[in-house]
Amino acid sequence: MAYQSINPYTRRVMETFETITDRELIKMLNTAELAFDKWSQTRFSEKANLLNNAAALLEKEKAKHAEIITSEMGKPIRQSIAEVEKCAWLCRYYAEHGENYLKPVTIDSTARESQVWFEPSGIIFAVMPWNFPYWQVFRFLVPNLVAGNTGLLKHASNVPRCGIAIEDLIHRSGAPDGVFMNLFIDYSQVESIIGHHAVCGVTLTGSNNAGYKIAELSGRHGKKSVLELGGSDPYIVFESADLEKSSETAIMARFQNNGQSCIAAKKFYIQDTVYDQFLELFKAEVLKIKIGDPMNPDTLLGPIAREDLLIELEEQLKLIRKSGGKIITGGKRISPDSLILEPAIIIDLPKDSRVMNQELFGPIIPVFKFQSEDEAIQLSNDTPYGLAASVWTTVTEQARRVASRLQTGMVTINGMVKSEPSLPFGGVKTSGYGRELSEFGIREFMNIKSVSFN
Repeated sequence: MAYQSINPYTRRVMETFETITDRELIKMLNTAELAFDKWSQTRFSEKANLLNNAAALLEKEKAKHAEIITSEMGKPIRQSIAEVEKCAWLCRYYAEHGENYLKPVTIDSTARESQVWFEPSGIIFAVMPWNFPYWQVFRFLVPNLVAGNTGLLKHASNVPRCGIAIEDLIHRSGAPDGVFMNLFIDYSQVESIIGHHAVCGVTLTGSNNAGYKIAELSGRHGKKSVLELGGSDPYIVFESADLEKSSETAIMARFQNNGQSCIAAKKFYIQDTVYDQFLELFKAEVLKIKIGDPMNPDTLLGPIAREDLLIELEEQLKLIRKSGGKIITGGKRISPDSLILEPAIIIDLPKDSRVMNQELFGPIIPVFKFQSEDEAIQLSNDTPYGLAASVWTTVTEQARRVASRLQTGMVTINGMVKSEPSLPFGGVKTSGYGRELSEFGIREFMNIKSVSFN
């Protein structure tokens, strides 16, 4: 398969890259193995220096990197700049805190002294998505580099220039050859990577189908895996909530990244006593959204990343109509040859509609009523997914109570769900397993060694 860089706004093919041969892949795997032997023994100060250099380059060159992101997958340029800045934040975070997370921990035992050591384990193979083409890569790469592991990347086939740019940046930051490599590989070559003796773990962010295939291959070869497979996150607004703030925040919570975010609010559950008021406020905010060229700094909503993804959204809209849902805003392309879908608010969708168990990966938002707290929790948990949730209430006891009952990996009270370096990121149920970021994420692919002195 070829990797094609196609601008989703102009529909122009910018560049094409061919996949590497099996012989080239073997050579790169051997290089990565040799690199791990040296990198795993490198002093922490050198690793931290690499990350600080990468942060400085990202900040200095953020306009260049943001333009690559926007031109390849259509994210509004301001959001692309924010993504690059966030990657720099992540680098500086682990440069500052990584050494402390890796210190031995003393544990009481029957021995005179027992410790838990955290040691690097090998090469980590990452299969990463297109929707946050820098952040997703840095999210796997930075903790592993500082831990002493090395990385191989198979990026999404529609963002090849992002993969090249990240590899170049890490190399210019001072990484030795083979410490991180971007691979233009075919799907048929994935198993040979997972099966390589020096590859100790596999991480994937993407669709459920892709995740299950990776999990199957990882299990076949006895390799640990971490999967983040998206979600259908609830946005719950109780009657005590600040309705103006919750309706304003809902815009970015749902439409950030053109609605193509795993942690986007994908179903709105509004208490019946404030439903009409919230819907009126939210609809007014949606109608203000500037749609168009993602390179325009004022644009909030640009194109869907690929034609096939937009067609899938259009099929879901047909299913919504067939199920009885009413589209009260948008729901159509802005023109026949455009990949921009007008933001669609859906009401009156039956709660047993088949689309309720699907992830709406674009600017489509169903809005539902609920009466009681128990009903809101039941509706929110009635999904195969369990990534995150947003809860709006000014009653602290209610916020804690609801958060404890939601079957998700993350809950945000009175705000939109977002990831940041200090908090573990990941989900439950079909949203995947394992955690990224924070001290929990850095240890996912480490050898957690017990050492006892008698």
